[in-house]
Amino acid sequence: MKTVRLVLSYLRHNLMSAMAYRGAFLLQVFGMVLNNTMLLFFWWVLFDRLPSLQGWNLTGVMTIYGIVAFGFGAANVVCGNSFSVAQVIASGDLDYYLALPADPLVHLLVSRMSLSAWGDLLFGVMVFLAAAPGQWASLPLFLLLGLIAGLVMVGFSVLVGSLAFWIGNADNLAMQAINALITFSLYPAEIFPGVVRILLYTLIPAGFVGSMPARLLNEFDWGRLATLAAFAAGITLAAGAVFRWGLYRYESGNLVTVRG
Repeated sequence: MKTVRLVLSYLRHNLMSAMAYRGAFLLQVFGMVLNNTMLLFFWWVLFDRLPSLQGWNLTGVMTIYGIVAFGFGAANVVCGNSFSVAQVIASGDLDYYLALPADPLVHLLVSRMSLSAWGDLLFGVMVFLAAAPGQWASLPLFLLLGLIAGLVMVGFSVLVGSLAFWIGNADNLAMQAINALITFSLYPAEIFPGVVRILLYTLIPAGFVGSMPARLLNEFDWGRLATLAAFAAGITLAAGAVFRWGLYRYESGNLVTVRG
């Protein structure tokens, strides 16, 4: 319960801070919606010439985009520091979180909110409803799958970010791995050859972020949902374990900071 209260308190505090500059906040949200729309425009042009691609049509790809955008938005609204773990470790800023009684990983993740990520949340829901008009009954499942996809993103980001405990400045490596996860998750896994497809469900688990959740929306299966949920839980627990293991190797940056 203490962790839940901490997360909710930071959500409230970060959102109130954003509302202090409401115009800038709304502009960032609109800009992100516009940016994502332009990315989806490529697929509209492609499917205007091809009826389907390895069994996927424009509706299916829009569903993938919706889930990934919503998951990315949820991950960065709640855990806005998840993509900056390596930088925080390498710079010594982790000292601040270790000095507080809360779980340092949870505190690190939720202490920041990406304002533009609200645009991703909004875009994700809009794209899903546009791809499946009239299917409001499927919206709760979409939201659940989007949250699971976001959990996979956070877990993977913490895993690769924790490499900084062992190899020092791993910020560039971590960001490349995270960008690869997000980029490949926007493409149907079936369009890639066999070896690459295996990698997308193992080394870079993009298939668990985009393709598998989208399949579940079109062809629901309890076994597949259980597999997806189990993977999300597994990568989250593994990320927490690796981060705590890395703390034994952490060398303080000797930073003295005051935060209000």
